[in-house]
Amino acid sequence: MTAGRSCPITTWGSTAAERAAPFSCDRYLPEADDALYRAVDVAAPAAILFRWLCQLKAGPYSYDWIDNFGRQSPRHLVPGVAHLEVGQRVMVFKLAEFEVDRHLTLLFRSSILGDIAVTYAVVPAGPGRCRLVVKLLLRYPNIPVLRTVFGWTAAPLDLVMMRRQLLNLKALAERQANAAS
Repeated sequence: MTAGRSCPITTWGSTAAERAAPFSCDRYLPEADDALYRAVDVAAPAAILFRWLCQLKAGPYSYDWIDNFGRQSPRHLVPGVAHLEVGQRVMVFKLAEFEVDRHLTLLFRSSILGDIAVTYAVVPAGPGRCRLVVKLLLRYPNIPVLRTVFGWTAAPLDLVMMRRQLLNLKALAERQANAAS
């Protein structure tokens, strides 16, 4: 596993302390081939950011023209998506576990594409502020050519998509927080 690597492509925005912390996804993929970390500061309370994380049930919030068939992810809170249940679909993942205002942990398993476990953690960072810290664990497929291709491309492709997703969620949470004040 490359969890020890500390370069922007695998650790964008995260701190060494965040990378050393335990995440819920760790128990779902303990023998991962790779670990990627992403994090952003958010000028909004944890509850507002978490509510926007629930919106991942309604859209991916990254580059919609790539991963949402051109449909824009909602820019308003969709009623009902904050109701979470283990096993629900969240994008291409299944909701493995959650703690309201703290984290969503998602799983994707495929014998052809490999396995992914990801935790989106909301970490309070002072009054009206928090951090969105993501740990993504990857187990590459046992098909040699795919294992090689995914090993080389997973981190840079994820960085492009996840960075956009986190910045969009940050902007939407901050917009809501500013409107409420």
